[in-house]
Amino acid sequence: MADPQALRDLWLRQYHPAPDGATTLVCFPYAGGAASYYHPLSEALSPGVRVLSLQYPGRQDRRGEPVRTDLHVLADEITGVLSSCVDGPMAFFGHSMGSTLAYETARRLEAGPDGDRLLGIVVSGRRGPATVRHETVHLRDDAGLIEEVVRLDRGSAALLADPDIAEMVLPTLRGDYTAVETYAHRPGARLRCPVSVLTADADPQVTAEEAAAWAGATDGAFRLRTFPGGHFYLNAQRDAVTAALAEDLAAFALPARV
Repeated sequence: MADPQALRDLWLRQYHPAPDGATTLVCFPYAGGAASYYHPLSEALSPGVRVLSLQYPGRQDRRGEPVRTDLHVLADEITGVLSSCVDGPMAFFGHSMGSTLAYETARRLEAGPDGDRLLGIVVSGRRGPATVRHETVHLRDDAGLIEEVVRLDRGSAALLADPDIAEMVLPTLRGDYTAVETYAHRPGARLRCPVSVLTADADPQVTAEEAAAWAGATDGAFRLRTFPGGHFYLNAQRDAVTAALAEDLAAFALPARV
């Protein structure tokens, strides 16, 4: 069995200290994203919340490892890491691909002996897991893949215009897009924990109906909030999103969930 501290160092990043007893929020990055994306959120929620940001294989300091192209495989790995390396109650937050991955990890955690430690999940920028769209971005050439990324996040245009940077990140992007676009929801037990959904009113990836479909993923409490903006609305709405997360974490931690 792998050493828990070694697993934690490999998979999880904690950017700010938190006292014993602080709520743990595990953050799941989007396709092409890395743990560092959640550094500002960690700073904003510190010290009352211990933010642990996942570092998937194939990016930043894990760039030498193969990207996982199956979300179910990645969820299996993450569940093992969290069960081994994170003590006490925890909640999840994911954006875009990270939302689906948070959901799949939550399903696995609740099915095991650590299920009662999961207080709730917050998902953002992603349709309900049982909804289906036929998407083939992962099959496009490099220019087509970059075009899609820039369409969703115009701030990435300058970076991806640099040939060296594009060459470095394209394998990760393609692997992540493969994972999320070939994902198939496996029918089975619904979550027991609460699910809170954050969505944007002009996100081309998620309609209002697709966001509301998350209600079918849980037997627990459900909440849906809509923000102005596109797919990466949370960049411009950082303070509002942080406040929403803090509110959700407080609700998750009510005695009824202990």
